[in-house]
Amino acid sequence: MSQLHFYRFYLQFKHLRKVFRHRFTLAPSANFPVSLYGEGTNLKPQNTPQGLTSTSSECTTKSSDLQCDPIIQRYGGKKQGLTSYTLTLEEQKKNDYPIEGSPGCKGYISTECDQQRTDSSPLFGLDCEMCLTAKGNEVTRVSLVDAQGRCLLNELVKPESTVFNYRTRFSGITRKMLLPVKTRLSDIQTRLKKMLPHDAVLVGHSLNSDLQALEMIHPSVIDTSLLFARSEGRRFKLKFLAKAVLGKEIQCEKKLGHDPTEDARAALELAQFFIEQGPTKVAELNLEMLLTAEKLAEVSQNKAVLQPQGCVFQEQLNEPPPLSKPCFLDCLLVTGQKPLLLGKQGLDSSGLCQSNLSTSNKQILQRALEDVPLSKFSIIQFSLGPEYLASHLHAGLHEKVRSKLTDMLTIYAGPFEENFCMKSVKKEFGRCGPIQSLTVVTETFQPYVCIQYEVLEAAQLAVESLNGAEVAGSCIKVQRPVTAAMLDCNVLIKELELDVENEGVIYVAGLKKSLTETDLQEEFSQLKDLETLFLPKDLQSGKHRNCCFLKFQKTQSAVDALEAINGWTMKGSELRSRNALAPGHLWKWIWQMNHSNGKQGKHIFYEKMEQLSDSEQDLRKKVKKLDQHIKKLYRSLQNNTLCVVLFPGVNSTHGSQPGLGLMGIKDDEGRSTC
Repeated sequence: MSQLHFYRFYLQFKHLRKVFRHRFTLAPSANFPVSLYGEGTNLKPQNTPQGLTSTSSECTTKSSDLQCDPIIQRYGGKKQGLTSYTLTLEEQKKNDYPIEGSPGCKGYISTECDQQRTDSSPLFGLDCEMCLTAKGNEVTRVSLVDAQGRCLLNELVKPESTVFNYRTRFSGITRKMLLPVKTRLSDIQTRLKKMLPHDAVLVGHSLNSDLQALEMIHPSVIDTSLLFARSEGRRFKLKFLAKAVLGKEIQCEKKLGHDPTEDARAALELAQFFIEQGPTKVAELNLEMLLTAEKLAEVSQNKAVLQPQGCVFQEQLNEPPPLSKPCFLDCLLVTGQKPLLLGKQGLDSSGLCQSNLSTSNKQILQRALEDVPLSKFSIIQFSLGPEYLASHLHAGLHEKVRSKLTDMLTIYAGPFEENFCMKSVKKEFGRCGPIQSLTVVTETFQPYVCIQYEVLEAAQLAVESLNGAEVAGSCIKVQRPVTAAMLDCNVLIKELELDVENEGVIYVAGLKKSLTETDLQEEFSQLKDLETLFLPKDLQSGKHRNCCFLKFQKTQSAVDALEAINGWTMKGSELRSRNALAPGHLWKWIWQMNHSNGKQGKHIFYEKMEQLSDSEQDLRKKVKKLDQHIKKLYRSLQNNTLCVVLFPGVNSTHGSQPGLGLMGIKDDEGRSTC
């Protein structure tokens, strides 16, 4: 199933749309089960494990996937000089680097280096070990290496305050080691100022911590924890990068604590590798996959402790199979969990799941009601059956959804006088929201106007506020196209208003395009409990529309705001508002539909009523039954259970449709929160 099914059978998915507060689009998948269970799951013998070891060449990324790599997205694919990888002032502020003039840096010493760095500026690796004192983190050891890896400084430092914790396990520093030390922080600061040339670039891993502990400010830095970018702000550890990129073992468990000279040299060499090889070469290493391989190897080595009950691993492998792209179960295995899998197909035969096969959705539901409470993690797969995968049926669904959305975005207004002023009509209807197209209907005795809006709220607002109004000198009627598919339009509008995603959200139109988001925030600041303001933009031009959405913390506050805003004048423009119908998720989908190359729907007042095909009538019943199954299963879950419902999407030679995810945490009332 895809996102398309959710909107085509929106009324049938009564439980899903009223319970799950958070929705997101999924990229369509050619084989969604493989992303969950791994490649070739039906072909693996019962006792064959997933590949647990890999070489870097086996884990390299295909060039077609590189564009999605965070490193490529941040730096591009071409090699650049070192100045392209030094942190900007904004990046330093964001990552808590000491900045000249910042309130928290009072008394800090500047290295007095300038920012006149070039691609030929010298690199220096820096690392410190710290202990915990009454003051906070204080330096106990400092190491500095030059671009050739030669150690220029490796000095123990006596803390100023009473030491609470020497952190010996990580720092290697003991009380006994510091007893004879006379060197203080001020001595190290003076030496570093003398040693660093004016255009020096410092390199380190999470270097902000070292500079904060040194109480020093330096303008030119390369932070390897940020250089080797990961998604969502995560960072690789220095130990892993040294092994994966440089092939070096550092921070060995046999040693007592870290060696700051070793760590400084490793960070320096990582930066040099990145600069010399360029982002593309680094991205091709596929560090995420290597990290997963390393974790899986750890699981294998400690299987006596981590191996889930009933999970069988082959004891010895003469030639371990190469590691394919890690699937969801591989990642779950790293945590030592063995999920429950219920479905019609034998998708996993690796022994990593407790698999139970059933022949119908009803049987799957019955097993789920019994087994899910006993499992920490469960995957339940319902299926509509192969007869509903036919490409012609899917294409038919797409056309019906597109046609209905187009009809819901369209209104007819009239009749007007023969020589009516089109400019006045456009201005009046434009106050309801952004217009996609406006045409004159000439097939009628008197002229009518056909207006297609860009958002559902605008079309509904036009019907509600302008039907029976006087526009361009005529008392007009405003209505949507009369088609068989539109007979339940009012029901659908009402249910969209009640959609859980639209709680506390209102739509406001009639804004002047000269108003900025800051202006609107200021104008609407008097509204009680206002949480968020969303100002839609044209996805092609980037210009904002003459409408916005306001989200309130409380539903009653949204009701009060509606009453206050209607008729409100802002910068000489009268505002109109109503309850939201389409959240941003659906709004973007509508925009893409409107700007696709597909044919635009033609709207007539009366058309021959088309009967639903037998297959779609049957599909509608099955979808309704499926929604009831999920409702029963959801109600049986314990409170605070995370629940994710996935429509995987379709990606085939016949076309593709994005998937849809719905997510929430069950609360005491049986609803979900996020």
